[in-house]
Amino acid sequence: MKRDGKEAINMKSINAIILLVLVSILCTIGCHKETEEQKIRKVIAEIQEAAEQKAIKTLLGHLSKAYRDPQGRDYNGIKGLLVFYFYRHQKVSVYIANLEVGVTDSTAEAAFEAVLTGGDKKGAAGGLLPDTLGMYHFTVSFIKESGDWNVLSAQWNRTGEGARE
Repeated sequence: MKRDGKEAINMKSINAIILLVLVSILCTIGCHKETEEQKIRKVIAEIQEAAEQKAIKTLLGHLSKAYRDPQGRDYNGIKGLLVFYFYRHQKVSVYIANLEVGVTDSTAEAAFEAVLTGGDKKGAAGGLLPDTLGMYHFTVSFIKESGDWNVLSAQWNRTGEGARE
C-alpha cells in the first residue's frame, strides 16, 4: 500500500511528538535533583538499616566527629554505646514513625518516634518476642560536612508504657 505525502508527514509528526514526550519523561526522571530534606531522610534510613545489620562502621560514617549531645556523649561515647548494645543483643530491630525534617542552609533537624527492640534468636518463643522493647522520641541535629549530612547531636527520651529493658 502506497502512502501519500500528507500521510507520511502526519506519521513523521506523530513520531516526533512521541519521541519528544519520551525524551521529556526521561529527562524528568533522570534530571530529578534530590532535595536536602530527601537526603536527610535517606541518611536516617541508612542509619536505621545499619543499626539492624549492626554495622558500626556505617553508623559512625554518618556521625560528625564534632558530635556532642545533651547527655554528655561525644563521638567515642556513642561508639561505645553502640558496641555495648550490639554486643548485648544478637538481633536488633528499629522501626521509625512520624518523621519530620526541617532544613536551614547547612544545618537540619529531624524529629521522630522509634521503637527499638533487641533480642537473642534463641530466646523466648524462638526469637519471635524481643528481650527488650523501648519506644523513644528522638530529636536529631544534622550538619552538612563536605557535602554530606552527618549527625551533630541527638537527644532521645523514652516514651510509652509497658517497656522493659
